[in-house]
Amino acid sequence: VGLTSKTKAKTGSLSGGQKRRLDVAVGVVGRPELLFLDEPTTGLDPEARAELWGEIARLTREDETTVLLTTHYLDEADRLADVVAIVDRGRIRVQGSPDSLKAELRGDTITLGLAGTPDGEAAIARVESVPGVVDVTLADGTLRARAEAGARAVPLILAALDQSGVEVASATVARPSLDDVYLRHVGRAFEAVAS
Repeated sequence: VGLTSKTKAKTGSLSGGQKRRLDVAVGVVGRPELLFLDEPTTGLDPEARAELWGEIARLTREDETTVLLTTHYLDEADRLADVVAIVDRGRIRVQGSPDSLKAELRGDTITLGLAGTPDGEAAIARVESVPGVVDVTLADGTLRARAEAGARAVPLILAALDQSGVEVASATVARPSLDDVYLRHVGRAFEAVAS
């Protein structure tokens, strides 16, 4: 886990990221058949995170260790997991392979960064009026929507927002991610709880 140079160091002298890597090393030293990892990459820099991802993948592939991994980093779950379960308030909201969960969300994800402080309800209504656009949400100046053909929908969305005086600072179109799956199944409930 990248701690060879620290073999003589006291645990208290290790950085937060080094302590996380030591936790994982202690967990795998007995070569368990089942390993529980609770947010193992929290506090790791990108290089250490990628190395730990490699070690987890090696454990499952070569040592045939089953790893139960909890994480808030959905890109991590997408990369490492064969099965993902999205949990909200102690209940599984949805589960399946990363690919099958993403495939349930047809089309593309459109993300627009809005400039200023537009009337949120009016912006949502304008975007919802564009044919083929669904699942429109607005939070913290970011408008998200889904469309079967995202690249064709973006000019129509921009025109609709422009007509209502909403200025767009940025726009992206992407294939669905596990973040989109999370927002679809938990996002609205979370927003209601937060407000």
